[in-house]
Amino acid sequence: MSVNGEHDWRSQRIANNGSAQTLPAEVDILIAGGGITGAGIALEAARAGYRVLLAEQKDFAWGSSSRSSKLVHGGLRYLKEGQWKLTRDSVRERQRLLNEAPGLVQPQSFAFSHYRGKGPSRWLFALGLAIYDKMAGSHARHQYNQTEYRWLAPHIRAEGLDGGMCYLDAKTDDVRLVLRVLQEARALGAVCRNYLKVQHLLYDGDQVCGAALCAADSDDIVEVRAKIVINACGAWSDQLRKVLPDTQKLRPLRGSHLLFPAWRLPVAQAVSLLHPDDGRPVFLYPWEGVTLVGTTDLDHQESADQEPRISKQEVDYLMRALHWQFPSLALTTADVLSCYAGVRPVVDDGHADPSQVSRDHVLWQENGLLTVTGGKLTTFRLIAKEALDSLSDVLPLPDAAVGHERLFSPLNEINTPTGIPADLWQRLCGYYGNAARDILSIRCNVPEAFVAGTQILWAELVWCARHESVHHLDDLLLRRTRYGLILPQGGEAHLSVLRGLCQTALGWDDQRWQFEQQRYLAIWRDAYQLPAVCLQNS
Repeated sequence: MSVNGEHDWRSQRIANNGSAQTLPAEVDILIAGGGITGAGIALEAARAGYRVLLAEQKDFAWGSSSRSSKLVHGGLRYLKEGQWKLTRDSVRERQRLLNEAPGLVQPQSFAFSHYRGKGPSRWLFALGLAIYDKMAGSHARHQYNQTEYRWLAPHIRAEGLDGGMCYLDAKTDDVRLVLRVLQEARALGAVCRNYLKVQHLLYDGDQVCGAALCAADSDDIVEVRAKIVINACGAWSDQLRKVLPDTQKLRPLRGSHLLFPAWRLPVAQAVSLLHPDDGRPVFLYPWEGVTLVGTTDLDHQESADQEPRISKQEVDYLMRALHWQFPSLALTTADVLSCYAGVRPVVDDGHADPSQVSRDHVLWQENGLLTVTGGKLTTFRLIAKEALDSLSDVLPLPDAAVGHERLFSPLNEINTPTGIPADLWQRLCGYYGNAARDILSIRCNVPEAFVAGTQILWAELVWCARHESVHHLDDLLLRRTRYGLILPQGGEAHLSVLRGLCQTALGWDDQRWQFEQQRYLAIWRDAYQLPAVCLQNS
C-alpha cells in the first residue's frame, strides 16, 4: 500500500492536451466522474489511505455540479414530503460546511411572504421552521409583520401581503467547492484527471476489474486495473452500467435558472415564493454580484453529452413568477444577463410529477461496479462515506488509514494581508485554499484589479489558467470562474484583455486562441443565452 502523497505505483503514460500524462497502472479505487460525488469519494478514499484514480470525461464539474442552484441547504420542502432523514442530514452538513469552509460556503437568509388565502398557513410554516432549527441546533426569529417584512423584502407585491417569515440557509459556488475538494484529495495522493474518458470497463470473468481510459484529444488507450470501480457519472451513470432502456434506473430532470443584474432585480436577501401557476417553490437571491433566479423541474429528453439549455417554456415560467412577486419592477427578458440549465441525476421512483421524485441518493453494487447517484450537493460528504463503508467487505481499510473530521486541512495563513479587504481575503481562501496568497502576488498589466462589473480579480484568471487543468476557454470562463455567467454577452468585450493576460499562461498560439474564443462564444450563445425566440420577443 502506498503512502499518502507518494506516487510509487507502477505507471504508464497517455497523451492528453498535447503532453504526456502519467497514470497508475493499478489502483485500489478507480472513480469515473469528476463532479461533487466523485470528488467527495476521491477525498474520503485518499484520506483513508487507498490508492485512488479519478477520471472525468469532460471538465471537472461540467455536469450538474456546475449547474446547480448553488444552495447548500437543508431542503425545507422535504419536511412536507416526509423525508425527515434527508432533511436532518442536510441541515447538519450545511452547518458543518458553514463552519469549515468560510468564504466558500456563506450564510444566506431567505424571506418567505405570507399572502392572505395563499400558500401554507403561518402556523404550519412556523412549525416546519421550528423543526428545521431543532435539527440544526440553532434558533432565530422568524415572524415579521407587514411593515417589518417590507423592509426585509422591498419591491414585493403589496396586495394581500400579511407579513412574512425569514430563515437561514447557505450558498456556494458549486464548481469552486468541487475544485477545493479535488485539491485536498490530490494533496493526499489521489490522481485526478479531466478530459479522460472511461472507454469501457475491464472484466475478469463477470467481475469488473478496471477500465480502459482514453484522453479526449487522443486515440491512445490505457488500461488501469482496480479492485473497485465507482460509477459517479451522474446523468451518464446508466450509460456506464450498459443497461437496456427498459432497465434504466435514472430519471434525468432539468432545472434551469436566469441571472439578472443586481440593480435590475435588487434583493436585500433571498426571496422564496410559491409559483402562482402550480405552487412550486421558486427562489431568487444575490450571488456573485448578480441576482440568480430558479428553478424549474422538467423531464430532460436530450442527450447527456449535449450542453443542456433552457427552453422558452421554462423562461416564461420563471418570468411569470417574477412578474407576480415583483410587479413594480416590470422585468422583461431583455434584462436577463445569462441563463443556465442543469440535469439532475435523480433516481426514478415512479412519481408522475418530477417535483415529487425523491432527491435522496442510492448505491448499487453490480459485479465489482459500485454506482453512486442521486443525492444533494449539501450531503456529498455523507454520500462519500456511505459509499466507502459499503465496500468494507471487499476492500478493507489499509493499515495507513487515519480518521479526519474536517473537510479541508487548516490553511497555512489565515490573517488578512495588509491592504486587502477582509471579505476578499476570505473569499480567496475559501475558493483557492493556500493558493490565495499566490494569487495576490500576481501582477497584471491592467488598470483595474477586478474584471469590470464583477468580483473576479484578473489575477484569479491568470492563476487558474496556469494551475487548474484548463483545456478549453469555457473551462476558465464558465467553471474556474463565473466570468461568462455574470457579464453581458458572456464577457465578449473583455476577451482581448483576457488574451493578453492568459494566452501565454495557457500555452496557446494565436491560431489556438482564435479557435478557443470562437468555441467559447458558440457554447455561450447556444447554452447560456436565452433562446432566440425569447430574444425576439423581448
